[in-house]
Amino acid sequence: MKLRIFNARLITPWEVVERAGVLITDGKIAEAGQAVVKSGGCREIDAEGRYLAPGFIDIHVHGGGGHDFMDGTAEAFLGVAQAHAAHGSTTIIPTTLASDDRELFNVFDAFRQAKTMQHAACMPGLHLEGPYFSMEQRGAQDPRHIAIPTPEHYLKILEAGKGDILRWSIAPELDGALLLGRELRRRGILPSIAHTDAFFEQVEEAMGSGFTHMTHHYSGMQGIRRIDGMRRAGAVESPYILDGLTVEIIADGIHLPAPLLRQVYKNIGPERVALITDAMRAAGTDCRQSVLGSMSGGIKVLIEGGVAWLMDRSAFAGSVATMDRAVRTMKSVGVPLADAVRMATATPANIMRLRYKGII
Repeated sequence: MKLRIFNARLITPWEVVERAGVLITDGKIAEAGQAVVKSGGCREIDAEGRYLAPGFIDIHVHGGGGHDFMDGTAEAFLGVAQAHAAHGSTTIIPTTLASDDRELFNVFDAFRQAKTMQHAACMPGLHLEGPYFSMEQRGAQDPRHIAIPTPEHYLKILEAGKGDILRWSIAPELDGALLLGRELRRRGILPSIAHTDAFFEQVEEAMGSGFTHMTHHYSGMQGIRRIDGMRRAGAVESPYILDGLTVEIIADGIHLPAPLLRQVYKNIGPERVALITDAMRAAGTDCRQSVLGSMSGGIKVLIEGGVAWLMDRSAFAGSVATMDRAVRTMKSVGVPLADAVRMATATPANIMRLRYKGII
């Protein structure tokens, strides 16, 4: 079966190509560009000058449509996938929260069951967010489950993961974290810096143990601090100095205001910045209160002003954004559309080493 889309504004990682199209044969793109014009002989769609972009790739998402991956059911996985597919995300990396092992392993089982079922978005693997975090930078993560990495614990998790873990977010300054980073790299898993009190020097050392990515840059980390009267750079400054670090940003316009979004784009660049939602279960709904994490053991949160808060409003509790909102937000602060889409497609694909994704 062939499908031809023509008269589109085709978005590539570098430019917008006018009056272009794609030819899809048996579900795969066979041709793309201005040479693809209306010709007959197959099903055809006139885009009428609309934009045509790769499917968005959200590498950090917890939930949506009233579901959270921590619910631990295949239905929750499929419900989140469907909710975000409606906003353009065709690939998502389901993300966990700090929890007890029983709950985490149940999520692993639900993911494998969901993978055998028809769903609305590709889910190539899992992102573990926690439990190895700085208690001071835990944000909305449940303090009951914050821990120090020990081989006895993380090897048990890796065994239960059975190759489905693509990424693990960790505070690299913790005792044992660098050893864990090296173990993850040996297994082809991306270690990511998150919820951390690390100074620049500790981030630089962590890069030598495989930590090459930063989870929700600015959120759950510190910048310049004065220690005994002397200024020391922190995790926030590190990707501006270390070219080998990639970052992700929650581009809802609230977690990071417009000046910081522009700063990240200008000084780190679209080839090293991925847009994420960090969305929780209320994304894609109109509810005013919700739960972060599983319905049985999660934390009650307040949805207000387009973001989720802890009930005492002491910290954000994840976003309610979708990827189309993230792209629009970046464009609204002056980022060219091709770069905004690149940060939602090609760049996250490269960070997660997802082949044949992110570019038409």
